[in-house]
Amino acid sequence: MIRARQRLAISAIFLASSLVTSGLRAQSAVDLTVDVKQPKSAVSPMLYGLMTEEINYSYDGGLYAELIRNRTFRSDWTGILNWFLVEKGTASAKVSVDDRTGPSEALTQSAKLEVAKAGANARAGLLNEGYWGFAVRPNARYAGSFYAKSDAEGPLAVRIELIADQSGQVLASASVPVAGAEWKPYKFEMRSGQVTPSAENHLELTIDRPATLWLQLVSLFPPTYHDRPNGNRVDIMEKLAAMHPSFLRFPGGNYLEGNNLNSHFDWRKTIGTLVDRPTHPSTWSYHSTDGMGLLEFLEWCEDLHMQPLLAVFAGYTLDGRAVKPGPDLEPYVQEALDEIEYAAGAVDTKWGALRARDGHPAPFTVRYVEVGNEDSFDRAKTYDSRFAQFYKAIKATSPDIQVIATIPVTGVMPDIVDDHYYKRMPGMFEEAKHYDQADRKGPKIFVGEWATREGTPTPNFGAALGDAAFMTGLERNSDLVVMASYAPLFVNVNPGGMQWSSDLIGYDALSSYGSPSYYAQVMFASCVGISTVNSSLKGTGEKVFYSATASPGKVCLKLVNGASTAQPVNITLRGLGASAHIARVSTLHANTTWATNTIKDSKRIVPVSSTLNFSGERIPFAAPGYSIQVLEVDLK
Repeated sequence: MIRARQRLAISAIFLASSLVTSGLRAQSAVDLTVDVKQPKSAVSPMLYGLMTEEINYSYDGGLYAELIRNRTFRSDWTGILNWFLVEKGTASAKVSVDDRTGPSEALTQSAKLEVAKAGANARAGLLNEGYWGFAVRPNARYAGSFYAKSDAEGPLAVRIELIADQSGQVLASASVPVAGAEWKPYKFEMRSGQVTPSAENHLELTIDRPATLWLQLVSLFPPTYHDRPNGNRVDIMEKLAAMHPSFLRFPGGNYLEGNNLNSHFDWRKTIGTLVDRPTHPSTWSYHSTDGMGLLEFLEWCEDLHMQPLLAVFAGYTLDGRAVKPGPDLEPYVQEALDEIEYAAGAVDTKWGALRARDGHPAPFTVRYVEVGNEDSFDRAKTYDSRFAQFYKAIKATSPDIQVIATIPVTGVMPDIVDDHYYKRMPGMFEEAKHYDQADRKGPKIFVGEWATREGTPTPNFGAALGDAAFMTGLERNSDLVVMASYAPLFVNVNPGGMQWSSDLIGYDALSSYGSPSYYAQVMFASCVGISTVNSSLKGTGEKVFYSATASPGKVCLKLVNGASTAQPVNITLRGLGASAHIARVSTLHANTTWATNTIKDSKRIVPVSSTLNFSGERIPFAAPGYSIQVLEVDLK
């Protein structure tokens, strides 16, 4: 299949000449002229990055590899969420939430399992459904833990099993002796055998004799990226690594603000051991475990060699309330300063010492801090004053940090302003020109959230065309636009997993896939020069978009054809020389704008690589209809 696609891409490259000779030219040719040795402006080395927040089960049930759903036993009128009673054979038991006992000040309640009757072949306990199942793969190690106490005389053997939903086959198991009436942590390990990869599985935790067992913080992790404890899913992290991101903006987004002051992202409650994290409601109608806490975000940056872009809470919440600037806001300013110190402070500082306690003595480098999120929604118009208060405090303690405003402000000039764009394909085609004539005298620009919103749950090819066209504008103007990040980044494609459509990477419990827009980003980030070069596009190709960047050793051309028919392009690379050259071409193409990838068919639309040999400074070329292409040519 791939070879057939490669032949298609190669034949399309030479389509221009055949169109001319046959008299069937689909569109008039456009002339793209690039002075490969005439730098125009610097390309920001931070241009392409990631933006993330807890939406669409992005962390819990997504990137964060925890398999247990509702590990802290929250409940509603139906009972304990995502947990169910197990009574096998003649076993008799009941389960409830005990509000009077828990293993820490953060987790003050627990699940109380009261088993009145049980035996070796009549076990009783609890079942967890996971995040739409449990992914079990062959010969895999699963690391588990929980807090427990018991009223049993002597050790109480607690069996943990991963069980296939349909067959009842035990896929992996462990037994842990729980002893004593005081809360203690317990750890275990399970290994699967030669099983068929599947997510149609659940977890059971049972005992075989009458007793009362209290449980809290039941946890189970598969192998994680870089084998980090409390870490991230391998498959999703590998997809992010392929994007070559330069920064991560975290923790959001609406998730940063919270629905009210009590539910804003309070980073201080997300550090330390898991048992000391109280969890909190997110802004998208489900609860956050806070397993993905501040240190985990920073380690995510470390694993992918990204700069942290730390978004700090600025006193505005989604219920429309804003903390009054001045003394009322000062505690939140201090919260931000402490957060910066936790990330970047030396071990002899208060918060740097706590980071070292949490297992990371070396400070992280923090060069960017964004104050708030989308504060244009503040009807009281307090952001100018709130931003100024944060800006002055941050600069007083960390003068080298670039402070980002979420909207244009007066009074204090920010280093960078955050712009957001969400439109359909035609709108993004227009936005591709947005910064071409923009004022260069003000702050730099961070396009902190953007997406072409077509397709669900992940973008279709029309969205990818809009995204790629927009990115050509970002590259052409990367002296002004210093950073950009698509949003949202993730979506769990199971029913009920999505709150916002058109998300870059989709997944379920077992697998993940990249959308056409994802592959467009991978392609663009794979070839970026250190400067733009003098270039021009002439002709009638209204849906043709391009960018041209160069380094001392290569030139990178991006071509986007948003029309359904092929577009002949007369490419001239001035200064390349008269010798023979090779262009490495990566092509992303679809037959319709509605074509897309899915969790079941993840490789319908993927980049296809080919090469083009040519002599001199002219490249005979034609961009296929509905195509995104990257051409990389070595400079000699």
